[in-house]
Amino acid sequence: MQGRLRLVFIGFGAINSRVADLLKARNAPVDIVAVATRDDPTERARIPAGVPFLASSSDLAALKPDLVIEAAGRAAIDTWAPAALAAAPTMIIASTSAFCDDALLPRLADIAEKHSSHVLIPSGAIGGIDALAGAAVLGLDAVTHRIVKPPVAWKGTPAEKLLALASLHERTVFFEGTAREAASQYPQNANATVVTSLAGIGLDRTRVELIADPAVRLNGHTIAAEGAFGRMTITLENNPLATNPKSSELTALSLVRLIEQQIRPVTI
Repeated sequence: MQGRLRLVFIGFGAINSRVADLLKARNAPVDIVAVATRDDPTERARIPAGVPFLASSSDLAALKPDLVIEAAGRAAIDTWAPAALAAAPTMIIASTSAFCDDALLPRLADIAEKHSSHVLIPSGAIGGIDALAGAAVLGLDAVTHRIVKPPVAWKGTPAEKLLALASLHERTVFFEGTAREAASQYPQNANATVVTSLAGIGLDRTRVELIADPAVRLNGHTIAAEGAFGRMTITLENNPLATNPKSSELTALSLVRLIEQQIRPVTI
């Protein structure tokens, strides 16, 4: 793709606002032509000066976007994705916990095929997805995704009913189950497990552990897999987003990379 990319952001909270700031700082050849958020004064105030507020998905086609970037939650996908895939060649969906609904991704794939568009699923807060997906070609026997975050990152989640987060003194595993269960119950903290599952052996075979640890400051992910290819262990320790400890800085960085890849002549 040549020239400047016309971007539409769906949601402009901690992740997409950080993405916009990074693109600006990097002088990326992009123009934000609209932002869709909740229609209230606080949310609209986040939108950069001069960028129009997008009130309805029916207005997307007139904007002729090259890329629509969603980071606003499952409800936003239902509202915006069909129109985005009809209006733009590509849509990035960051709220991957939505894919716990098995019917959603095939439905979006059908819409994308109808309009010759594409859905891109970012790696988000994790890495090594290329290796995991490559290993899955020969079949995987087991995949485990362990997430360790400081107690503050688990505030506002079901973990508050299981742990005294404010006074936690030791590392505590408070959830063990499938990726489907983890992402459904902890959509902001554990949506990365859906990416692991899509690349590997699925939502119901991928095992997940969620851990609160008062001794850590970073958001940690360890992905362990074994199969016909051999064995791998991938470990990441991410700085949390300054404006949202539930999310990692790497989540925004992965979106920046994915956006810039759309106009680079070489892709790694």
